[in-house]
Amino acid sequence: MKKILFVCVENAGRSQMAEAFAKKYGEENFIVSSAGNKPAEKVNPVVVEVMREKGIDISANKPKLITAKMAMDFDLIVTMGCNDQGICPGPFFKPTVDWFLEDPKGKPVEKVREIRDEIEQRVKQLIAQPG
Repeated sequence: MKKILFVCVENAGRSQMAEAFAKKYGEENFIVSSAGNKPAEKVNPVVVEVMREKGIDISANKPKLITAKMAMDFDLIVTMGCNDQGICPGPFFKPTVDWFLEDPKGKPVEKVREIRDEIEQRVKQLIAQPG
């Protein structure tokens, strides 16, 4: 099974959504997790709300700190756009893809829904790729 790690700064929004969608759509073929280099105390409540709209409850999720061991244990690392902020953890020794997604922190619910929908589409595309 391919192992995918989704990474954003606080592990409170984008990477939590990506992990949840990957578990929903690719559970039989993928092991997924998410982490951040400056984890927040809790998942963004607006992110929890918009994921509930999709029938996914991430209210019990806790942001996690990425470690070098964690990064090494995964086959692919997907960063959510933190590279352009210069604060993504790294360097990684595994293949890394950056999705350049806007951070939902402090954004209105309508914008967070747009980010959620983009993440959902990207996750579907990612898990549909062979290999």
